Amino acid sequence: MSRAPAGTTTADGSAVVKKPDVATTDKGIGGFAPAKINLALHVTGQRADGYHLLDSLVGFAGLGDQITATPADGLSLTVSGPFAQGVPLDDSNLVLRAARVLQQARGVTRGATLRLTKSLPHAAGIGSASSDAAATLRLLSDLWSVPPLSADDPAVLTLGADVPVCLGGPRPQLMSGIGEVLCPAPALPEAALVLVNPRVAVPTAAVFKAMTRRSNPAMAPLPKGCDLAAFAAWLAQGRNDMEAAAITIAPAIGTALALLRQMPGVLVARMSGSGATCFALVRDMGTARQIARAIQLRQMNWWVAPAPLLA
Repeated sequence: MSRAPAGTTTADGSAVVKKPDVATTDKGIGGFAPAKINLALHVTGQRADGYHLLDSLVGFAGLGDQITATPADGLSLTVSGPFAQGVPLDDSNLVLRAARVLQQARGVTRGATLRLTKSLPHAAGIGSASSDAAATLRLLSDLWSVPPLSADDPAVLTLGADVPVCLGGPRPQLMSGIGEVLCPAPALPEAALVLVNPRVAVPTAAVFKAMTRRSNPAMAPLPKGCDLAAFAAWLAQGRNDMEAAAITIAPAIGTALALLRQMPGVLVARMSGSGATCFALVRDMGTARQIARAIQLRQMNWWVAPAPLLA
């Protein structure tokens, strides 16, 4: 199964880490928040309350944000890293909201000083804020010595539709409902990803509003034990039902997809989530690095990163 070796870095210098384990560091307890990738994302309907019904295969990339926590009387948050600008520091931040949810659920009166190193672009369709919240829940349950919240706990869903699946990561999962129905996906073959974000903002609400069809077929069942060729063939039959609408809002997404699809070695290229990050599935990290370098040379202002697909 695909695992990132310690010390690996992406094209932009971001750390690649194996999995979101909680670990003790010289600065406190540390946790990893990997990028969430909707390898396929089908919108199958819409509830009366406005929430959309989804059918998605969710995988995780071996790169992400880092969070550390040290004991304190109250709760506080500082943010650094290449994507720190624009990240709120008040209770609108999912990291602090997750901490307060865990405090309330477990009757915790202690606090923590939280430090978030933001290496992933936010509002980018790769669940970085949701993954940060999930990592915070894992981290603080360890720091405060309280039972962790499970992915199906109703309190977790209050943090957002992507937080349950991120809490269940980094193993790939099948996600349905509004994001709360989860089950483990069959093991995925060893593979790598190239992530590309043209640095354009695509609000999720605007994408849903621009969609012309909200009731689409669900995914075909994912075969068990398939090799990379069979998995890529299955994935190519799937879709991201938000992709066309997102491109109407941000045409740069279409440019990114076209560039990925013309690269040798790309098996499947698709947008993740509501955008604007796109991914390419490739055979291995060597191929991913070559493609990432080629794209970065053509589009110097884009965020481009190779990463292993965690499985």
